[in-house]
Amino acid sequence: MELSVRKKTILAALVEDYIENAEPVGSKTIVRKTGLGLSSATIRNELAELERMGYLEQPHTSAGRVPTAAGYRLYVSELMHRERLSAEETETINQQLDRKMQQLDKLMSDVGKLTSSLTNYPAYALAAPAPATVKRFDLIYLDANSFIIVALLSSDTVKNKLVHLPFSVDQAMVTKLSALFNAGFTGLTEDKITQNLIRAAERASGDTYGLVSVIAAFAIEVLSDSHTGEAFITGAGNLLSHPEFRDPDKASRVMQYLSDSRHLLELPNLPGFGEGNVKVIIGPENVAEELRDSSVVMASYNAGDNMQGLIGVVGPTRMDYSKVAAKLQYIADSLSRILGAGDASSSTSLSTLLLKGDDIDEQ
Repeated sequence: MELSVRKKTILAALVEDYIENAEPVGSKTIVRKTGLGLSSATIRNELAELERMGYLEQPHTSAGRVPTAAGYRLYVSELMHRERLSAEETETINQQLDRKMQQLDKLMSDVGKLTSSLTNYPAYALAAPAPATVKRFDLIYLDANSFIIVALLSSDTVKNKLVHLPFSVDQAMVTKLSALFNAGFTGLTEDKITQNLIRAAERASGDTYGLVSVIAAFAIEVLSDSHTGEAFITGAGNLLSHPEFRDPDKASRVMQYLSDSRHLLELPNLPGFGEGNVKVIIGPENVAEELRDSSVVMASYNAGDNMQGLIGVVGPTRMDYSKVAAKLQYIADSLSRILGAGDASSSTSLSTLLLKGDDIDEQ
């Protein structure tokens, strides 16, 4: 039964007063709070009706009334005013949420400085989530022209999207697509969601409207967004100490390239040669024109919390690859022990690495 506006006003006033004071609410309080101009007798009749409908209950015969679970549900779903946080509250929350990431950012910056000082080359450091996959798809049918895609990622992040359709689709089709995606698209990184896979899914489901493509495009989008990170570059001026970069124009091109962190985020995907988790890209092997006269050496590490990190240096092709690789390998292994064990805030982590600097030089 649909409640009248008057009953909804009375119910909202009662719920809010009970939330504030934790005491059963009587008719006189409702008269004062609502300003409806109704008598206490009329309010009592409305309260009794709301009680019969299951929205209120009376703890004691002589007491006022309190909301039931159904009353709270109606209040939350339809009657509740949407509060907005104050600027002070949002700032406090943002500071608390950012604190852990700020600690990681500082560590990455300090690691870059350490690497640059040990190698005398520009160094970069980054931490980014490991390539994600979708653990589960849920397609929620709303009506003939809309449904919601819900994707649970391997990082336990949930992403969703409301899809509006210019044509009609029945619930059976949405259910079939949900089963199909859970059977064939879970556990795949974005590069594995190919056109061949999409076309096969379209044939299997009898989809002639392009629904498979819409869902697959959403999956690719959220997977792509899930593994971006931030890169830190330090010691760019060290390039100028090497004779290969005494030409100002040549040095400027490399330094300008390194100043854009988006370029650094692309480096892990470059082809390279090396052993273990160290990768070496020499001169013309670099895709970027700005690095064709330079070499890149990088090492990966476990950053914990489903994150993987990378440290590396950029220098002349003349660099001592063995020494540089050994230093990066040592720093990466140390970071894996520190961060992979969940101890990113360890006060001794960087000092330990610095104290081991002599050991690194000997490797």
